[in-house]
Amino acid sequence: MSLPNGFLDELRTRVTLSSIVGKKVTWDMRKSNMAKGDFWAPCPFHQEKSASFHVDDRKGYYYCFGCHAKGDAVTFVKESENLGFMEAVQVLAGEAGMQMPARDPQAAQRADRRTELQQVMDEAVKFYRLQLKTAAGSAARTYLSQKRRLNEQAWDRWDIGWSPDNAQAVVEALKAKGIPEDLMTASGVVAKSDNGRLYDRFHARIIFPIRDGRGRIISLGGRSLDPNARAKYLNGPETELFDKGRNLFNQSPAREAAGKGKPLIVAEGYMDVIALSEAGFTAAVAPLGTAVTEDQLRLIWRIADEPVIALDGDTAGLRAAQRVIDLALPMLEAGKALRFAVLPGGMDPDDLIKANGAPAMQTILDQAKPMVQLLWQRETEGRVFDSPERRAALDKTLRAHLARIADPSIKNHYVEEVKRLRLDLFGTAQVRPFQPGPWRKGGKFAPPGGALASTRSSLLAQAQGPVEESLREAVILATLIIHPALIHRFETALERLDLSGDDHDTLRQMILAGADMPDLHARIAQSAPAALDAVLSRPHVAIAPPVRNPQDDDLAALCLAEELAKLEARRGARREIEDAMEDMDGLPDEGLTWRLSQAAEARHRSEKSGQSDSADLGEDRAALSRQLQRLIDDQVWVKKNR
Repeated sequence: MSLPNGFLDELRTRVTLSSIVGKKVTWDMRKSNMAKGDFWAPCPFHQEKSASFHVDDRKGYYYCFGCHAKGDAVTFVKESENLGFMEAVQVLAGEAGMQMPARDPQAAQRADRRTELQQVMDEAVKFYRLQLKTAAGSAARTYLSQKRRLNEQAWDRWDIGWSPDNAQAVVEALKAKGIPEDLMTASGVVAKSDNGRLYDRFHARIIFPIRDGRGRIISLGGRSLDPNARAKYLNGPETELFDKGRNLFNQSPAREAAGKGKPLIVAEGYMDVIALSEAGFTAAVAPLGTAVTEDQLRLIWRIADEPVIALDGDTAGLRAAQRVIDLALPMLEAGKALRFAVLPGGMDPDDLIKANGAPAMQTILDQAKPMVQLLWQRETEGRVFDSPERRAALDKTLRAHLARIADPSIKNHYVEEVKRLRLDLFGTAQVRPFQPGPWRKGGKFAPPGGALASTRSSLLAQAQGPVEESLREAVILATLIIHPALIHRFETALERLDLSGDDHDTLRQMILAGADMPDLHARIAQSAPAALDAVLSRPHVAIAPPVRNPQDDDLAALCLAEELAKLEARRGARREIEDAMEDMDGLPDEGLTWRLSQAAEARHRSEKSGQSDSADLGEDRAALSRQLQRLIDDQVWVKKNR
């Protein structure tokens, strides 16, 4: 969404920076000169006792002489509340009484509708909070104070309420506020029975408001005190306001706390989050009655790069943790991780804090395990690997898990860690063979010297990817540039080719765009002279038969077919070897050895023809063509399914 010209300027004129910052700090009246718009306070972004944080209201700018934080009102809201740019603008627009620009009339209508529904939620929560203070809420107050050890101040902080057993009470209360029935039902607070009668969806339950990232109430959660209730916890249904898979309980306060350095903790339920926050772990969130979803995990990672999953220590909690692992594996990327805090004896965070206090919880958080360890624990705990078959089964399972990691760097590190854990479990190590350096007088090996300048500048040192493959790519590209009549014949193979450098890719695009152009060479020389020169200047390209014989398209076609077959066969073999290197250190299974043998055989067949008669490619062209065509038709470089 783009903002119209002048919107931000008007926004900055309507709100003063000091009024925004003043909600987060206490001004030092000894240093501040409010008449001149000069304000000083302890910095909200780092811990300090002196007032080194300066706000200049006239310029609309702040600066901290301690941590060097600086910016305007938008920047302050972004950094202090851990928001994105547009979210910060929306917050400031609300402060200034400005309407955010709508994308279209339909969007404006939807915004108005959401506003009406949020008013319904606000009125319902007000009603429930009052009910908690009445005689009807005595049982709920006893439960909260005695069992959950929450005082009245905590009830107010979390807007906890009570829905009376009278299923019509909230309906009548909302009607008294002039709220129509369709808005009641659309909000999710009120439901309609089969006979058309409206009733309170949450009657006879303790009420926990659910807020979105901007602190607006979008749904409710209810906890029943009846041990025979069909569901102990009940969340509101999916509505225009509420998507349970895209929101988190306590999202906004947790984001702000995480922005100030608090570790983000992902718990299982409302009471766990409340208990954690009341104990000082203010960056705590929980999914809303469902297993963690992809959207929730992305939201969690937007709040913090390395959250701690602190689910219940019982069987259900461990299963939930395993589901999070399976969900997170393909989503991992550099800088985004998960750690898991395993709580003892089937306890949840609320139980642990009430029993042993906040220090015990801190100890558990400090001992949180990285995800790879929990994955390994899941596949090995309680199992015996006393046979090659059992160890092979473990290797197969782990390979399947690691194959789901999309990021190559993350995958490599996971493979190395699993290898280390496997070594610790099985106690077998691979001994690297001794590789001596050069011999010198006196019967000693000389240490290797530094690389010569000529070596560092050579093709072998500078090539991107395997050198031989890069050289074959250059021959293929040069041949097509000199023989443009062959482009259509090899167009598909050229499009599918995985090239090793930007210069090669540039030439490919120009070749495909200039098919059938007799002056293709001149056009490329004019548009991409550096890329063309980098290919044609290589000695092995200059002496290639199709380059030395620009009039012989038949020879060029045979050479192209041969180079493509060799290149694909070599890469197929290399990919199989790379896959094998990622496998565990155990004995390779039959499938792996078969794949490697097939890849090696394909490479051998593809290269044999060139070795048999490299002196004269023009001899016996028919036989060479048949052999190359068989290699291409069989696609020997492609992994075969058994």
